[in-house]
Amino acid sequence: MTRHLTILGLESSCDDTAAAVVRARIENGAPVGPGRILSSVVVGQNALHAAFGGVVPEIAARAHAERLDLCVERALAEAGLALRDMDAVAATAGPGLIGGVLSGVMCAKGLAMGAGLPLVGVNHLEGHALTPRLSDGLPYPYLMLLASGGHCQLLAVRGPGAYERLGGTIDDAPGEAFDKAAKLLGLGYPGGPEIEREAAAGDPSRFALPRPLLDRPGCDMSFSGLKTALRRARDLLVERQGGLTAADRADLCAAFQAACAEVLAEKTRRALAQERARAGAAPALAVAGGVAANRTLRAALEQAARDEGGAFFAPPPALCTDNAAMIAWAGAERFARGARDGLDLAARPRWPLDRSAAPMLGSGKRGAKA
Repeated sequence: MTRHLTILGLESSCDDTAAAVVRARIENGAPVGPGRILSSVVVGQNALHAAFGGVVPEIAARAHAERLDLCVERALAEAGLALRDMDAVAATAGPGLIGGVLSGVMCAKGLAMGAGLPLVGVNHLEGHALTPRLSDGLPYPYLMLLASGGHCQLLAVRGPGAYERLGGTIDDAPGEAFDKAAKLLGLGYPGGPEIEREAAAGDPSRFALPRPLLDRPGCDMSFSGLKTALRRARDLLVERQGGLTAADRADLCAAFQAACAEVLAEKTRRALAQERARAGAAPALAVAGGVAANRTLRAALEQAARDEGGAFFAPPPALCTDNAAMIAWAGAERFARGARDGLDLAARPRWPLDRSAAPMLGSGKRGAKA
């Protein structure tokens, strides 16, 4: 028996305010992808944070509160539907910057209560993890590399709500490292696109930057030391010649990007081999998160999947960065399984997908980073 769910999704976990309407086909009680994105509205905040070289939580939260209702109005208009046409309202309930998450949760509560619709709280990481099902209809199980500004995890996605963390970063996320590297080199914010643009004209072999943790077994990663090595290479050039040339900066960017790509690809290759040994066949590899938009990284991951005999899936760049379509789809997956949340739904700054996994090293006294 086939039916459809139409879900309004809200996303406000960091610095993108987003709303989307997604329609999912339900067969035998479960969503079957790909989904149909009826509208997807994303309003970024780069201009608000550029002067600070990173996201300022208070500024982000205020911007979300000012823009969420406008994004919802626009998403419904572009979909040609009204709020009463929705089957449910789904919103990111964590993890993320608590002010932004709270803005989205409260907006979703108001919409759900006012329209008499069910409310579904969604884990932001699950939104990313299920994006390949939205974009490509990828069946379970598969391996997901989630690489963004705030998170870096290798997840075995075994089924609805069933995730196993095979590895992750013990310090900085790769997107955070790209932002800080760009700042070290006098580039703009966000750093990922700036580094990639400069690296296109650079020589990645000129500077011998380290590949952290490749000499250790397992799938955990580290990017903090790589960032320190980049700063030392920059400082040495400045000391020797009084500054950086355009070629120096391009070569430093290329070396940094190549190091990040090699670390992520090798750790992913290990995770693929581990899953192949467990299941007898290599799983499909999917990638999501803002860093997944980097072409050099995509090429390295695609090669890793090919080496291990698995298929490779990379959603369109617009679905890799934060968006509400992925939240709507994850909400549809939860809603179809009977999940409902009440008006006591809490905003959560931390919300691990694999609750059985030990906190990552370097997570601090307040708990795991992811």
